[in-house]
Formats: sequence, C-alpha cells, structure tokens
Amino acid sequence: MDIKNKVFIVTGGASGLGAGTARMLVAEGASVIIADVQDEAGRQLATELGQTYVHCDVTQEADGQAAVDAATQAGTLFGLINCAGVAPASRIVGRNGPHALDLFQKVVMINLVGTFNMSRLAAAAMSNNTPEPTGERGVLINTASVAAYDGQIGQAAYAASKAGVVGMTLPVARDLSKVGIRCVTIAPGIFGTPMIFGMPQEVQDSLAASIPFPARLGRPEDYAKLVNSIITNEMINGETIRLDGAIRMGMK
Repeated sequence: MDIKNKVFIVTGGASGLGAGTARMLVAEGASVIIADVQDEAGRQLATELGQTYVHCDVTQEADGQAAVDAATQAGTLFGLINCAGVAPASRIVGRNGPHALDLFQKVVMINLVGTFNMSRLAAAAMSNNTPEPTGERGVLINTASVAAYDGQIGQAAYAASKAGVVGMTLPVARDLSKVGIRCVTIAPGIFGTPMIFGMPQEVQDSLAASIPFPARLGRPEDYAKLVNSIITNEMINGETIRLDGAIRMGMK
C-alpha cells in the first residue's frame, strides 16, 4: 500500500509517538486526522502540518465515530494508528492499601477498550474501500509495550492493558482478512515521550543506559519509521513487533 494520497487517523496524535507518526505521514503525502484530548497541542500541530484535529476520547463511541467521519470526509480512510494511552504506576498493595480499582479500570478502558473501539469503527469504514492492487482495503496499527511481556513493579494495570492489545492482534487480523484489512501491533521499549521527559534527568539517563543498543531513548521518528514499513509491506500482518533496542525489563 502506498501512503501518498491516503487518509490516516492517528489517535494520541498531538504529542509523542502519535505526533511523530503524523509528521511522517504528512511528509509522505498523506492526509491525517489528529485525534486526541489535548486540544491546544492538537490544534497547534494540525495548523503546523495543514491537517485536521478532532477532539477524541477513544473510550467514547461518539468521539471515535466523529474521527472516522472526519477521515472519510477528507478522502479514503486507509489506516488507523492507535497511539493514545496512559501509564500510571501503582503496586497492587501499597502504603495506602490495595490498588485503586477505578485506576485499573481507567487504564484498561483507555489503553485496551479505546484501542478496540477505534479499531472496530475504522475497520467498518475501511471495509467499504475499493481494494488496492494488493487486495488491501486498509491497515490497523496498534501500540502495546514491552511491559506486556516484561511488566515491572507497579505496572499491573499498564501491563495487563498492553497484553490485551497484543492478545487481540492475531484474532483481529484473522477477523478482517476476508475484507483485506491488516492488524499489526508495535511494542515499544523506553521512548522519549512527554511521560519520560517529565522524569528527572538522571532517571532519563539511567533508562537510556539500560538499553543494549542503541544506548539511547527511542525517538518518535523511530516508531514512525516502523509504521511506514508496516503500511507499505502487506505481508506484515497479525504480528506484534518489539521496538526496544534489545532491552528486557527488570523488576524495577
């Protein structure tokens, strides 16, 4: 599938991995719907790139449908890249008692249910596309985390939500195979995102040093390069790809 002249939705597109992906897609000639709840940052990026921003809480059906509608109005929707997510930390039993149930539910709702919500709505729209010469009608690219495999202390909610994203990758790809829509997941390691940059510099340096090679934080453009490869190579399907510099996370 060629990227040029296609329309893509990027959730969490106002910052971090999503913003890096939006920039790559625009540079390749695509139109992008930047879907996020960070209205100011989203509008600024949309203005900079000459694209469209849509306020979108991925857990809400109406918001998700509004993003899909904006995409189909802009042209032919051929891809969804799900980058929206949260990563709070809490032990299952801590100093203040048991892990808050509402926090666990929030993380799963945004990271897992939100990913599924956007995927089903986008896939429904893409299923009506005229297929490419390859037979493709679209691609879903979801974001998990190495925490799905190497969850650390305090990451029960986050790891569970991302493991769910990994777990649904193959069945979603199989479900959509008859209509020519692929589903692929990326599991990033330690990336330089707003969440990481909010930590003390010495913590950032320590995290970067823990990566075998390259011994640096991942960058949004690294993620975007893999998104590009997935979109343009129709044989990549039903798989979760670790993007982590060979790191395997310790307990903490």
